[in-house]
Amino acid sequence: MTSTTPPLDFDLDFLPHLPPKTDYKIGCIGAGFIMRDIHVVAYNNAGFNTVAIASRTPENARAAAEARGIPTVYNTWQELLDDPRIEILDIAFPPDQQPAIIAEAVKRPHIKGILAQKPLAMNYQDAKKVVELCAAAGKKLAVNQNMRYDQSMRALKTLLDRGMLGEPVLATVEMRGIPHWQPFLYDYDRLTFLNMSIHHLDIFRYLFGDPERVLASARTDPRTKFEHTDGITLYILEYTNGFRASGWDDVWTGPVREGSLGDIYIKWRVEGTDGIADGTIGWVDYPNGSPSTLNFTTKQQPGYWFRPRWNKVWFPDAFEGTMAQLMAAIQNDTEPEIGGTDNLKTMALIDACYKSVAEHRGVTLDEITS
Repeated sequence: MTSTTPPLDFDLDFLPHLPPKTDYKIGCIGAGFIMRDIHVVAYNNAGFNTVAIASRTPENARAAAEARGIPTVYNTWQELLDDPRIEILDIAFPPDQQPAIIAEAVKRPHIKGILAQKPLAMNYQDAKKVVELCAAAGKKLAVNQNMRYDQSMRALKTLLDRGMLGEPVLATVEMRGIPHWQPFLYDYDRLTFLNMSIHHLDIFRYLFGDPERVLASARTDPRTKFEHTDGITLYILEYTNGFRASGWDDVWTGPVREGSLGDIYIKWRVEGTDGIADGTIGWVDYPNGSPSTLNFTTKQQPGYWFRPRWNKVWFPDAFEGTMAQLMAAIQNDTEPEIGGTDNLKTMALIDACYKSVAEHRGVTLDEITS
């Protein structure tokens, strides 16, 4: 009797799950690029209901409202918080200022949920205070770790959950990209780990759980002129079962802004006992809108590389998911998928990276959280 291998399930579940109710009234604080051109665009595409916006600069809020069809503009974020229509607050503000906004927002009974920008705060201890405030007030807090909704990462998580790659052995992310460092970062003592590596550190947690320790290294970026210590960052996450994950976040990539040819990309790879998956992250092609990619091969159906493709992109399509999961948490009275409590482990991992760089050693998460 000949046995046959069952066909693989190619429904990789990479799209956001929208809850039954999606007409919550959203108020936005912040009117920069990420809010104007990403958040609100995604919400409009999904049919969500953005009713008001405010910014540190009222002219920017008015321009964003006109561009995206937002009916109400407030001169201050405090005025927006007082609008009794607002059910969900969406914040895109610098991390040193965001906790103060959240501390005021939790006092408003009409606000049911808060979608905070990542990083939630400047460090683990400040983030923990924010999470505790929201919990005490009964407010749902989600943190916009939007790489978790990149289509290739959702599909990869499906493969891992179904066991198609077996037990994970090694995962890597290699970034060769040049971020736009916002002016508010110029006065911080934390740069790449807190504002760029946070994506990759959090995605490792999403895919594989919490590491036991991290070993990190960093150097300055020759192009970045303001004072900083962590320009180019490298890190290894060690897990108790032997699994390892590593990231190279090269925000320099050579003198490509100074006359050299360049090679800009983000690549990732996961090796397991039963298969391999690799791919690219399309964010570095923004605003061209290149989708992220996924390729995989598995012992469950040997002899093939599978290369599913889609026309959705991280920026802005994934941001439908970051808002939808908060709506679902409000409806179901559950913790958001990217909830504040979970995000504390990501903030602890970032603090551990800085401690590792400063002390030239591996640092456990317990050293930060205990």
